[in-house]
Amino acid sequence: MGIYLNPGNENFTEHIRAKIYVDKTMMIEVINKYMDESNKYICISRPRRFGKTITGNMLAAYYSKGCDSRQLFSDYKIAQCEDFEEKLNKYNVIQIDMNSEYQNTADKENLIAILSKKIIKEIKDSFTNIAVEDNGSLAETILSVYTLTQETFVILLDEYDILVRERVSNRLFNEYLSFLNGLFKSNTLRPAISLAYITGILPVVRDKIQSKLNNFREYTFINAINLAEYVGFTSKEVKNLCEQYSIDFNECKAWYDGYKQRGIEIYNPESVVKCIEDEQFEGYWSKTSSYQVIADRLSQNFQGTKDDVVRMLSGECVDVNVTSFLNTLNNFVTKDDVFTYLIHLGYLAYDYGEQTCRIPNREVRQEWINAITALDDYKVTNKIIQDSKRLLQSTIDGDAKAVEEALDLSHIHVTSNRSYNNEDALQSAIYLAYICTQ
Repeated sequence: MGIYLNPGNENFTEHIRAKIYVDKTMMIEVINKYMDESNKYICISRPRRFGKTITGNMLAAYYSKGCDSRQLFSDYKIAQCEDFEEKLNKYNVIQIDMNSEYQNTADKENLIAILSKKIIKEIKDSFTNIAVEDNGSLAETILSVYTLTQETFVILLDEYDILVRERVSNRLFNEYLSFLNGLFKSNTLRPAISLAYITGILPVVRDKIQSKLNNFREYTFINAINLAEYVGFTSKEVKNLCEQYSIDFNECKAWYDGYKQRGIEIYNPESVVKCIEDEQFEGYWSKTSSYQVIADRLSQNFQGTKDDVVRMLSGECVDVNVTSFLNTLNNFVTKDDVFTYLIHLGYLAYDYGEQTCRIPNREVRQEWINAITALDDYKVTNKIIQDSKRLLQSTIDGDAKAVEEALDLSHIHVTSNRSYNNEDALQSAIYLAYICTQ
């Protein structure tokens, strides 16, 4: 059992020992179908707080030769499958958390060389009868093991996109591309890899990285295809938790739901868990991420962005073209690119059928409100939102003049001359004006 090669099941054991654990082990059955097939290269992208690390540790515990996980999985759904033991702890697993490696390596410019050296050492220590070149690459080392033993590998790469998001030097980035190319695009190495499973916040970057990972089947926050139910907690799972812990399900839905794929309602897992643990509803998003990412993108002020943002704050959906974004942080050209990026980060929800996006829930809406307070272009919007509680009190007090003035300001703000008399526009104006009650 090593740190990278054939890790144990301790990390997954910690997850299932937590007060709240939702059984997602049937995802293993889906992944098993791809093993040793042409589509054995899988990329799953989703926002922070949506369980990427837990899933990676689950797969490591299941496939790794470094542990015996039969008992660990015995109480979970996957253990009821006929082929449960067929692939259980049968593979040499290499598990890498690129974010951890990047953050904890002092000499970041030589990150890839340092990481490769550590993994190669573990392989040499485990396969002492195989001659491995000291200066060889990780790909060459894996191939040597396979050639002499016919043993294959499962590669689990978490936060694959960290070097994209951190905007590292060209030298480091190019070394990373060579690293990926060696592992995932070599026809010679292909038989040695039974499964490659990579995760990140962004889908595969559609410029330099795409050529290295274009053999990966992608499951994204825009379309997770048949893995949709494993992206987050489903409505049924959350309802069961709410019943178990005496939590108001409808309130939980208003705070943390709002994402939907293939007819499946998807909740933010971490926020639901923290809500239950703390026994209170609040925005946990800001404790792990900053609304500044929204503000930074809105400040680019592409044509039509402000109008659409105001509409979404008013409860509407807006059209979005998600096909043009290159999945990088330096190629924003239109508002569609901005909205697509924010969909991948979880700040917007996407309707695949309608090709629209919206603000998903109360928790995330607060992040949008926080973001626009710092932007000059949204002063009127911010004023309407900040005056919302005052308007509510005026309504309770029966102050018709104050209510009329507030609603008129909101109505003018969210509509154009052509849509002023539209009932839907009036509804949006009322929604924005009374946003504190939503």
